[in-house]
Amino acid sequence: MINFNGNIYPNDAPILSFSNRSFLYGDAVFETIKYTQKSPLFWEDHYFRLMSAMRIMRMEIPLEYTPDYFLKQFEKTISSQEVASDSWRLRLTVFRNDGGRYTPHSNTAAYVIQTEPHEQPYFELNKQPYLVDLFKDFYVHADMLSNLKTTNKALQVIGSVYAKENDLDNCILMNSQKQVVEFLNGNLFLVKDNELMTPPLQAGCLNGILRKQIFRIADQLKVIVREVYFSPFELQKGDELWLTNTQLGIQTISNYRRKKYKFSLANRFITRLNTF
Repeated sequence: MINFNGNIYPNDAPILSFSNRSFLYGDAVFETIKYTQKSPLFWEDHYFRLMSAMRIMRMEIPLEYTPDYFLKQFEKTISSQEVASDSWRLRLTVFRNDGGRYTPHSNTAAYVIQTEPHEQPYFELNKQPYLVDLFKDFYVHADMLSNLKTTNKALQVIGSVYAKENDLDNCILMNSQKQVVEFLNGNLFLVKDNELMTPPLQAGCLNGILRKQIFRIADQLKVIVREVYFSPFELQKGDELWLTNTQLGIQTISNYRRKKYKFSLANRFITRLNTF
């Protein structure tokens, strides 16, 4: 079951038309939220990122779009599901209403909430092999639009196809200055001499929710985090390499080309993540 503007429909209900602007132009923003123990993790950060993205996209924000309103809609959507689960993956997509071509007829918005059971209610350290390499066919634009979580994900789709074709678990994206930016589905952290390095938002990376939590935990654990531009060559000098997003938490990388990584600091951060 899905929630469209507060009403519950079956997953296959024809509620969106071919004139939907998310379908035609990628004119939408979204949040993917981990919902466990009857509450959404990091909801305040998700909410304010969504509101910021809507403003940057020049969408009108309806007065009812409050944090409490969406919390009630999450509960309503989950309670309508035919299966039971202790943990859910929620996707909240907000899009401009139908009408117009590149120039919309209006800036009013609508939303859809989709759910699926989540396999892991808690964050876990995955010690299985996880292989990555660079994706060099196309590049991330180093600007504010790249910081947003929009439905325009052509680069990530093509990169994911490339990864599958080459027996990789993921790929590392670069910007046009050949600087490391992020993974296909999350932010990138490099551990070197017990310090964390991560690309700044100005490099074009997603303004990730888990990225923000890593900064908070690092402060608690007295671990230095540096936002720096760096080249792929620096990746081979690190001790650990992490992918971070709200669904996985921290995914440790085992291999980048011939480089093999450890995961000791990641284990400390994952333990702290599960206390939030």
